[in-house]
Amino acid sequence: MRAQHDVRPGDIVYLRGGCYRMLEEQIAKKENVRALVCLFDRSGSEGKRIRYEAYRDEQVILDFSEVKPAGFRVHAFRVTGSWLHFRKLSLVGVQVTIKAHTQSINVENLGNHNVFEQIVMRDGQGIGFWLGRGSNNLILNCDAYNNYDATSEGGRGGNVDGFGFHVSKGSVNNVFRGCRAWFNSDDGFDSINTSEAHLLENCWAFYNGYGKKFESLGDGNGFKVGGYGYEPGNRLPKVIPRHRVMGCIAARNKASGFYANHQVGGIDFLHNSAYRNRCNFNMLGRLRDPTKDVPGFGHVLKNNFGVRGGKEIDQLDRAQCEVSHNSFDFKTPVTERELESVDESQLMRPRQPNGELPSIDFLKPKALSRLIDAGTDVGRSYRGKKPDIGSVERR
Repeated sequence: MRAQHDVRPGDIVYLRGGCYRMLEEQIAKKENVRALVCLFDRSGSEGKRIRYEAYRDEQVILDFSEVKPAGFRVHAFRVTGSWLHFRKLSLVGVQVTIKAHTQSINVENLGNHNVFEQIVMRDGQGIGFWLGRGSNNLILNCDAYNNYDATSEGGRGGNVDGFGFHVSKGSVNNVFRGCRAWFNSDDGFDSINTSEAHLLENCWAFYNGYGKKFESLGDGNGFKVGGYGYEPGNRLPKVIPRHRVMGCIAARNKASGFYANHQVGGIDFLHNSAYRNRCNFNMLGRLRDPTKDVPGFGHVLKNNFGVRGGKEIDQLDRAQCEVSHNSFDFKTPVTERELESVDESQLMRPRQPNGELPSIDFLKPKALSRLIDAGTDVGRSYRGKKPDIGSVERR
């Protein structure tokens, strides 16, 4: 925070490797019921970002486990500045102190044109990443895992998502790319009650809704995309945002892998893979007025596949959707024998040196699988005569 006070556009703040134990007296600001431990309110400019990053890729851990202000929600990082870049930092141990319905947050973004790269948010009670306002932000190659609120509402952990996108009108062009969420007590990725669309690309969600011993906790959807629950029709956005989910993997989440979550309109689901979720693709929709759940409408589903789901596809009004080249329309279901690997542990492999997702064979189709060259071109690069179905293109 001392460095943040002095930086100017174009400056870099390096953090040396080590574990930094944050203390309550380091809280930058208390605002209503929120304790903002690190507040980044100074902005860079276009072409001159202010950067906060690990020095020469040393391991930097910020431990918030001793920050327990009674009666306050803990926000480890709140970012209101713009044109900032955070890289290779780990936030651990974020606490919850309130017994009633509440939430703490590891990283909260309210600024514009920010990049969050290789940020790890783990082993705490707070939501991993929360995008509440701002445009043109990129959340790149970040991990949120082992986050469980054992304090509020009897310890059910029902509000702790890996990544949350809940923006107001005007917050556009936001992208989550190459991010992973696992063993978060609620959902992996959640965008309920949001007024603008976002892109989820090449992200993985698995084991959400469970504790580390697979004890049942919160909702447990992999990708809970959009939706407004039972909000009255006059409180919904005039134009319902159309989210895009492309190239993602949802594996063994407690509830649905890909969930439209009462969306009033359509979402694009393209080149996604689902494995062993209660329902692999749940397209549940609702009417604006009267408030009523209906099979989902307006969706585009192309080049998706699922295997071993309790259900493969559910709550889909096919007549009002564009649905083609998906495995759940094969005459017989896809089986594990058509895949190179169903070893879920590959999803937790270390990232590549540049921060990209690990190279895996999990859910990759074998050479003679029906998934090979069975897709249609939706603008994603591919090899072969036609795209393969699913998230992992065989090379």
